[in-house]
Amino acid sequence: MNMSLQFEFPADLTVENFIVKLGHEAVTQLVSRQSSHKIYYDSFDWRLYSNAISCELNQTKSGSSCIFKSIEDDQIIADSALKKIPLFAKEFEPGKIRDVLTPLLDMRALLPVCTLDCEIYHLNIINKDQKTILRLFIEEYVQFNSRVLLQPIRGYDKAAEQIVEVLTTTMGLKTVVDKSLLLTALQVEGRRPKDYSSKLNINLDPGMRADIAAKYIYSHLLKTIKVNEQGTIANTDSEFLHDFRVAVRRTRAGLSQIKGILPANTGAYYADFFSWLGQVTGPTRDLDVYLLNFEHYKSSLPESIREDLNPLYDFLLAKQQKVQKELAKRLQSAKYLSILAEWEQYLKEPSCKRPLEQNAGLTIKELADRRISKIFTRVLNEGEAITDLSPSEALHDLRKSCKKLRYLMEFFQSLYPEQEIKSLIKNLKELQEVLGDFQDYAVQEQNLKLFSEEMMALGTHANTFLAMGVLVQDLDVRKWRARKDFASRFEDFKQERNRAAFKSLFASSKTHSLLH
Repeated sequence: MNMSLQFEFPADLTVENFIVKLGHEAVTQLVSRQSSHKIYYDSFDWRLYSNAISCELNQTKSGSSCIFKSIEDDQIIADSALKKIPLFAKEFEPGKIRDVLTPLLDMRALLPVCTLDCEIYHLNIINKDQKTILRLFIEEYVQFNSRVLLQPIRGYDKAAEQIVEVLTTTMGLKTVVDKSLLLTALQVEGRRPKDYSSKLNINLDPGMRADIAAKYIYSHLLKTIKVNEQGTIANTDSEFLHDFRVAVRRTRAGLSQIKGILPANTGAYYADFFSWLGQVTGPTRDLDVYLLNFEHYKSSLPESIREDLNPLYDFLLAKQQKVQKELAKRLQSAKYLSILAEWEQYLKEPSCKRPLEQNAGLTIKELADRRISKIFTRVLNEGEAITDLSPSEALHDLRKSCKKLRYLMEFFQSLYPEQEIKSLIKNLKELQEVLGDFQDYAVQEQNLKLFSEEMMALGTHANTFLAMGVLVQDLDVRKWRARKDFASRFEDFKQERNRAAFKSLFASSKTHSLLH
C-alpha cells in the first residue's frame, strides 16, 4: 500500500467521540488501552538529530522498549526491549543499535532531551466472520492533537482504503506530514533541536565598533562556558570539559589578540582569571584524552603484550577521578563563581560613547584585518626560522601562534567571503594538525615516563612497564614522523598563492590604498 497511514485528529475531536463515530462506519473492537511515557534521548550536541535519527524509550505497564527511528519517515531503524537507556554507545549489547550509535555518538553520552505522555488505544476493525481486517493505534496527547496509525493486514487492502476514506472525508482527519513526534515534543517543552553546537557561529557587522563587537564575541563564548559547566562538574562525558576549555582558550586568545579595546587593567584582570581557569581544567582533560586513546594505544602494540597494558588504564582512571573531583570543587568555588559573574556583568554594561583605548573606536573589520595580517606574518616568520636543528620549543611556539591566528579567523569569519575564508582556515588546520601531533606525542611520551615512576611505587607488574616501554617507543617514532611531515606541510602553507590569498582578504582599506 502506498497511501499514508498516519493521521492527526482535528483539535475538537476527542478519542471517545472518534471511537463512537468509527463504530457507526465499521465493527470495532477495543483490544487494550494503556498509558505510555516516552523519553527522547540525544547527545548534548544533537548528534542523532543531525543524522536524522530519534531515540525514544517507550515505557508502558506491559514493558518498556528503546526505539531508534528515522526522523524523515518514522521508519524503525532498530529496537530492543530495554528498561533504561545506557549512557554510552559501547554499553549497548552487541548488535544493530550499537553498530548504528558508535560512529555517531563516539565519546558523547545519551541524555534525555524531552518527555511525552500519552494514552494508547489498540482498536481492531473486524468483519462479519469475526476476523481482524485492520488494526488502529490511537495516541491521545494532552498538549497537542491526538493521532491514529493504521496497520493494514495482508489481503485486506480494500478495508484499509475504505477506513482512510472515512477518516479523511467523514471525520476530517489530516494526513500527518511530519511523522516524527520529537519536534512537537520539544516545542511543548520550549526547546528546539540543535539549540547547542560547539561550532563558533558569530555574525558581525563590518561597521560595528571594535569594542562592542569584542564584547559580543566574549558574550557568545561565556554562554558556551556556562552551558557546559554542569556537565563538566558532573563528568557526564568528556566533551563537556573539552567544549568548556575551548571556549576558555578562545576567550584568552581574544583578550591577548583583540588588542587596545578594553582598559588595560580590566584586560589583565580577566586574562589572569581565564589563564587560571585554563590551568585548573588542564590535568583532567589530559587524562580524559589518555583514557579516550587507550584502545588506540593497545592496538599499536604487538598482540602478545596488549593485555599487559591494562593496569595503566586502571591507574589513569583512578588519577582522572581524583583530579576531576578537584576540578568540580574549583568550578563551585567562590573565586570561580564571583569572577565569572563580574565578567558577565562587565560584558552587559553599555560601552563608553567615546572610548579612550587606542583601537576601541576602529570598526571591527579594520581591527580584524590588522590583527590577522600581523599574526599571519608572525606565523610565516616563525615557520621560516625552523630548521632540522631547531629545538622542539620552536615548533611548540609556532603551534601557539597558529592557534591564535585560527581563533582570530574564526571569530571574524562572518566579515569575509565564506568560501575564501573557509579555504584559508582549512589550510591553516592542516599545518596545525601536524604541529599538534608533534606536541601531543612529545607530551604523551614524557608523561608515560612519569606515570611509570608513580606506578613502580604501587608495585605494578614488570610486564606492564615493558608494554609501556614499547608504547613510548611507538610514540617517539610517531613524533619524529610528525616533525618530518612539518617541513612539507609548512612548505605548502607558505606557497605564494596562500600568501596572496591572505594578503587580498585581510589587507585593510588603508593597506589597499598603499598597495595600489
